[in-house]
Amino acid sequence: MALAMPFRPALAAGLMIAAVLALSACGKGSGGERPPQRGDQAVATVDGGTIWASDVKREAVAQGAIGEGEPLDVSSDLFHKVLDQVIDQKLLAAEALKRKLDKDPTAQRRIAAARERVLSDMLVESVVADAVNENAIRGLYQEQLKLAKRSEEIHARQIVVPTQADAEAVRKLITSGASFEALAMEKSTDAATRFNGGDMGYFTTDVMPPEYAAALKTAKPGQIVGPVAVDGGFALLKVEDRRLEAPLSFDAARPQIVRFLTYDQIRDLLEKLRGKAKIAQLVKPDAAAQPSPPADAPKTAPQGDAPKATPAPATAAKGVHP
Repeated sequence: MALAMPFRPALAAGLMIAAVLALSACGKGSGGERPPQRGDQAVATVDGGTIWASDVKREAVAQGAIGEGEPLDVSSDLFHKVLDQVIDQKLLAAEALKRKLDKDPTAQRRIAAARERVLSDMLVESVVADAVNENAIRGLYQEQLKLAKRSEEIHARQIVVPTQADAEAVRKLITSGASFEALAMEKSTDAATRFNGGDMGYFTTDVMPPEYAAALKTAKPGQIVGPVAVDGGFALLKVEDRRLEAPLSFDAARPQIVRFLTYDQIRDLLEKLRGKAKIAQLVKPDAAAQPSPPADAPKTAPQGDAPKATPAPATAAKGVHP
């Protein structure tokens, strides 16, 4: 059977370990296996062992082909591509077991590390599923609404002309009853707003040049302000409306809130676990030190042994504020 993807030794090794984990835990199984999830669907068998749709989806998520929780149609090309890869994993793992590669000490350590990653992921998923629920998400959103400072937005139009004299002449036309919008289209030199009647939309003064902010600070709706010296000439400004900016909608804020609550739960969990555990780091970081070679690297000189590889310490996740 041809592999469903280019064969790369490192990738094949990783697939083998993942599949060995599954086979070691579950055995070969049979066609009468219970679905691992409600509504799950058997999509293939390999030597009597069942592959479920959830197995394929989990592999697709691990590869980054789909996001967590996204659907994956069993009739899609992507599903069948990943299904072929899962079948390859099982075949490679079964062959590895036949060759007793799982008895190798290095393989056992890698399998144990993979098992720890799976279990830690499942613990995190369980804790997050319990804590990050709809009530918690909406509760934090309401708290943020109360704390949020809403800036004032101004809706204004502008007419930009080369000289102050030009601006004064345009202002007289407006005072005589000419349409601000029509004059903007006829006389303004600002290409970004000229053809929509000088409309600048809604904005907060902190994103505008200081000259605009100062001129519009106390202007009321309907008032004409200027001429104001700006880049490119002089501007006449007309205030159309003033309002408080709308708060971030729940739908827009939801992903940020979910991320914050998730990281917050992981951080708290790790802080509790680290507080109970006896942890002793046997090495200290040294920015000036040269990188240590792997523990199994060949010795380059007979004077001494190669230093041991530095284990990477676990770190707590940081909170992200919405």
